[in-house]
Amino acid sequence: MIIVAESGSTKCDWLIKNQAGDVLETHTMGFNPFFHQPDEILAHLRGNEDLSKAANQASAVYFYGAGCSSADRNEVILTALRQFFTGAHCEVNHDLNASAFASWDGRPAIICIIGTGSNSCYYDGHNVSEQVPALGYILGDEGSGSYFGKKIVSDYLYKRLPSDLQTAFYKQYKLQKEEIFHQVYNTNKANVFLASFTRFIVPHKNHPYMKELVYEGLSRFAEIHICCFPNYREVPVHFVGSVVFYFTEIMQKVAQEKGFTLGKIDKNPGMSLLKYHLAKEEAHSNAEKA
Repeated sequence: MIIVAESGSTKCDWLIKNQAGDVLETHTMGFNPFFHQPDEILAHLRGNEDLSKAANQASAVYFYGAGCSSADRNEVILTALRQFFTGAHCEVNHDLNASAFASWDGRPAIICIIGTGSNSCYYDGHNVSEQVPALGYILGDEGSGSYFGKKIVSDYLYKRLPSDLQTAFYKQYKLQKEEIFHQVYNTNKANVFLASFTRFIVPHKNHPYMKELVYEGLSRFAEIHICCFPNYREVPVHFVGSVVFYFTEIMQKVAQEKGFTLGKIDKNPGMSLLKYHLAKEEAHSNAEKA
């Protein structure tokens, strides 16, 4: 039994392929080593019925997550996985690797993540490399859910939203400054809280304010995270994540203006990632037989 997990900061998608070849999909909250400790992760794993049933049967678990970019941080996730999936080979890697492997179509490409946070890399089929770092939701995450959420919440508090959006936002959320401050400054999930307001943007995405907001964010992302690659005009640029999926038309406009070729846009790359690992295991098995 092989399990592949693709985790952002908001949620984690788990794909479980059993001995019969069936694939079961389940979900947990997202696990990020910047914000979560092994005991908390383990508690959430135990609370998922599908994962609990698979815990003792899994032979390999491949976890890809936001924030999993160093050995020390990866060990936070690994500690919980090894305690839960007893007997399984467990690996933890960065979510950029997941996006690169899931998007690979045989051609070198720039791969971008735009979900709760944002990031980019270049993948040539062998190496995943970054040109600029991801700075997180306070300093960076341009074009992401947390980036847009921060803009909307601040404009709401400053009463700078257009009057119809100001009214709609209050009617939907009933939020006061004190609650917003608590969520942003006194919890470890400020990025997830801010990104949750993407759900307000989507139904109002044709509003002139929203169009300008999303265009500015995606254009800034492209300037920083795509145009930094010397060959960005020569290779396709693939995207992974829910935010860019919902605003494909605006990203198409940005691509035309910046001069890069828009490649695949994959809202949920989990299935492509599972296929990648199954192909690797099959190739390894065939090599051993030979």
